[in-house]
Amino acid sequence: MSARDTLLAELREHALVIGEVTLSSGQKADYYVDARRALLRPAAFLAAGELIAAAAGELGAGAVGGPATAAIPLACAAIATPAGSGLVGFFVRGERKEHGLQRWVEGPVEPGARCLVVEDTVTTGGSTVRAIERMRGEGLEIVGALCVVDRMAGGGEAIAEAAGAPYRALVPIDELYPDRPDREG
Repeated sequence: MSARDTLLAELREHALVIGEVTLSSGQKADYYVDARRALLRPAAFLAAGELIAAAAGELGAGAVGGPATAAIPLACAAIATPAGSGLVGFFVRGERKEHGLQRWVEGPVEPGARCLVVEDTVTTGGSTVRAIERMRGEGLEIVGALCVVDRMAGGGEAIAEAAGAPYRALVPIDELYPDRPDREG
C-alpha cells in the first residue's frame, strides 16, 4: 500500500468522528476530523512523514512546521523519514514566549529559511494564516503550504493567499468522507 493509501485508511479508521461538534472556528458541523488520533499512531505518522518530506523536497524547503500542536507531530514525522534527513522542524507559538528569546517561532530556523507550512486539518485556515503572518515577521520564506485533511470550507484558499505559495491537501474531505451530509452535488 502506498503512503497516501495508508494515510487515508488510518484517517478513516481513527480520525473521522460522526456526530455534531463545534469547530475551532465556532461553526457547527455534523462530523469532526481529529487527525491527531490517526497521526499519532505509527502507520499514519510514517505515511504522513513520507508525504510531507517529499513535498518539502519538491518545493526546495529546508524546514517544515506551522501552528503549535497541529504542526509538531507533522514536522517530527517529516524530519524522521529518510527523505527528510536534510530538513529541520519548527513550530509557531499561539502566544509569544514571555521569557528567554521571546520568539514566536521555535526551532532551528533563521531569517531566510525556506519553509513548508503544515497543518493537520483545515476548515477556515485561520490558525495557519496567523502562523504564516508570524513566520513572515520572523523573516522566514514560505515556499508552500500543505494540510493533511482539508474540509473544503474555504480555508485552503485563505492559506494559499496568505502564503503566496502553492497549497495542497494530502486528503480532501471528499475522499475521507464522501457521504457526508454537507457534500454538494
